[in-house]
Amino acid sequence: MAEYLVHVGAGQVTLEGNLSVPEGARGVVLFAHGSGSSRLSPRNQYVARLLNRAKLATLLVDLLTPEEEAVDAHSGHLRFDIGLLAERLVGATDWLGQHPETRFLGIGYFGASTGAAAALVAAAVHPDAVGAIVSRGGRPDLAGPVLARVRAPTLLIVGGNDHVVIDLNREAFEQLRCEKRFAIVPGATHLFEEPGALDQVARLAREWFERHLSPAEVRATGT
Repeated sequence: MAEYLVHVGAGQVTLEGNLSVPEGARGVVLFAHGSGSSRLSPRNQYVARLLNRAKLATLLVDLLTPEEEAVDAHSGHLRFDIGLLAERLVGATDWLGQHPETRFLGIGYFGASTGAAAALVAAAVHPDAVGAIVSRGGRPDLAGPVLARVRAPTLLIVGGNDHVVIDLNREAFEQLRCEKRFAIVPGATHLFEEPGALDQVARLAREWFERHLSPAEVRATGT
């Protein structure tokens, strides 16, 4: 498997990321990290490794620059700036569409917490470039009215003991007009720290991406 530390241009900033491309990759999953998290999140890295084993490439990218992360550590505002995070995801999506290792792979989004809302907004902006979305313990409700414009098949995964987030996801689920599924992992809390919980998340995500990601013969990047 080829692994790279990459620098992703997204608008006026450059973001650091980790790109992993298994031999014979049949799709690429772009991770959108959640509140106060980063590409070094052990949970997302674990899921990424399991997706790699299933021949899915992964890009884990920090959606905030180090300077922005320092500011956000005190204010907490940027992690909830869904518009900003979505813009960064669109930039990373365009980058994947141009990178020689991924340009012909279908793209999926895996979003956690506020990153899930950003993924849904970015997918609505980039409908022809995103083939599927998976949300892990996400806040899709923060995408607001954009939910009705999402076309990519969307899977919402929530822990069975994460009661508040279950309710928020159910409300968002009702607003989605795309192919969709709501999955609850029994006994899991918000971070899916219970034994086997993340494995269930990874299995559900893998099955969803395998079902919906197809080769991008022609990548739509504004043309």
